[in-house]
Amino acid sequence: MKVLIYGINFAPELTGIGKYSGEMAAYFAAQGDEVEVITAPPYYPHWKVKSGYVNAYREENIDGVRVLRSPLYVPEEVTGLRRILHEMSFVLSSLRYWIPRYFRSYDAIICVSPPFHLGFPALLHQWLHGTPVINHIQDLQVDAARDLGIIRQNWLLRLLERSERWLLQRMTAVSTISDGMQRKILQKGINTDKIIMFPNWVDGDLVYPVSRKDSAREEWGFGDNDRLVLYAGNLGEKQGLENILQLADRMRDVPDLTFLIIGEGGAKSRLMAEAERLELTNVIFKPLQPLDRLAASLAAADVHLVLQKKAAADLVMPSKLTNILAVGGHALITAEAGTTLHDLVKAHHLGTLVAPEDIDALEQGLRKILAGECETNYRGARTFAAEQLDKRNILFGFRQILTQNTKQHNTWNSPLS
Repeated sequence: MKVLIYGINFAPELTGIGKYSGEMAAYFAAQGDEVEVITAPPYYPHWKVKSGYVNAYREENIDGVRVLRSPLYVPEEVTGLRRILHEMSFVLSSLRYWIPRYFRSYDAIICVSPPFHLGFPALLHQWLHGTPVINHIQDLQVDAARDLGIIRQNWLLRLLERSERWLLQRMTAVSTISDGMQRKILQKGINTDKIIMFPNWVDGDLVYPVSRKDSAREEWGFGDNDRLVLYAGNLGEKQGLENILQLADRMRDVPDLTFLIIGEGGAKSRLMAEAERLELTNVIFKPLQPLDRLAASLAAADVHLVLQKKAAADLVMPSKLTNILAVGGHALITAEAGTTLHDLVKAHHLGTLVAPEDIDALEQGLRKILAGECETNYRGARTFAAEQLDKRNILFGFRQILTQNTKQHNTWNSPLS
């Protein structure tokens, strides 16, 4: 196939959407496909352009993929308005690469959302050439902006909701990563036969079970008696990370207990300042770890925190959970009953569940885990990761769907139909 991928995040970003888009593109190229990517310079999750890159037009080759980078506005402090300006600046600057591509043919164009409006330039290519355009939704951005209060202007929310619905209804297909997100996409008027389930995966070559002895514990200065509670990933506003600091404050009485926060993001400076104000000596912050140390880093923890706000239920799916399952870690997960995350964890014994935004429930759950009362809760973690989250199987299946449908420009046969 000849494939064009359009997304604001891409390799070599280590976390989030950029990681998955980079691995997807590399997989296609390894199968012999001709792959081009229009993207931005790497900036996430630090919200700062990565060292070695410039915020300018640039072309490079990564794993056999032709990568075209367009400059964009990267705010130092992320607000709802600044995020809109950030995303729109990328759409406008990327037109430099889009214009010549309107005179070229592709077998498929994949737009990765968020931001949702990346589908508009691709839709023009569909009108000109009949090119199948797949909108791959990692986060339901507009719903999250509304439910989390990121955007409060009702007129703006209505405009964004109508624009998103109009765009999605004109896509050849829409893919997403969870059952709950699929249900919400159906509510936007998208036909079932246009929806593809394309979950996030685990790279078994990078993330696998590591013994306690071979983990990063000793490297970080922790002994056998130390107990580590780890949160690793994006330090953003959807997770309710202030609960970690409240939890650490409440559990000062537990000896040899450390809360380790690894990652970057818009909320990091605020969290560090609050930890200092509370004089939390049992909280340590570390930067993102290299990919080749990911398995050892995750294996160092006794408990992993997977936190989400109530309003984020079924709007985002915590990708960090896939890696925790792959190392066989015990995850303490906040999720409401009836959400995809809650039902999945409960059905497959993937971790210990507590109610979101309930610090009493979070504390009680953690104390029970540390007391050894929840050992059976995560017995299915490793098996589930091996059987259902394998990178090669998931990417093979998605590519099969594309290759079977790309020549049928006016029809789409989804496995969900």
